Amino acid sequence: MYLCAKMDNPLKIFALMWRPRRPSKLSDMPAVRNTFWLRKGYAALTFFGTIITATDEETERMNAGDNAMKRHEMIHLRQAQSTGDSWLLFYVRYLWYYLRALPLNRRARHAAYRLNPFEIEAYAHMYDVGYLDRCREGANEWRRYAKIKPRERLERYKNHSLTTTIH
Repeated sequence: MYLCAKMDNPLKIFALMWRPRRPSKLSDMPAVRNTFWLRKGYAALTFFGTIITATDEETERMNAGDNAMKRHEMIHLRQAQSTGDSWLLFYVRYLWYYLRALPLNRRARHAAYRLNPFEIEAYAHMYDVGYLDRCREGANEWRRYAKIKPRERLERYKNHSLTTTIH
């Protein structure tokens, strides 16, 4: 159980980057509140093994135990384990997929975020209570989504068939 931590200074978040623990060494991630780094409409983000939230209530909910949003962020931990057990490689790939889909933001709101293979997997399984146990060595489903071109991902997303055609 974690205390409700606050990181009101936006620069304090960079301390998390110095000597982060390898994803495979983490079994859980603490949540801290930092309103500066979250855009409106986003509940949380994973940053080098820490979950950043916008409100004290969300921080307490994340630290209290298992819920869908916590599972979503924990899936990102498993994905980092599957990308060479490196936060840096995870973020480089995440940014690459985000930038590849960025031109599609004109065709669909938040397309670069929603079509990111890491996010597709996390959203597809955030309500699956057993998913984290099944992928203890790393979540790899994102690799199958990454093989689909961003435009095709968008069309499947619009037709609500993106995750159903992969399984």
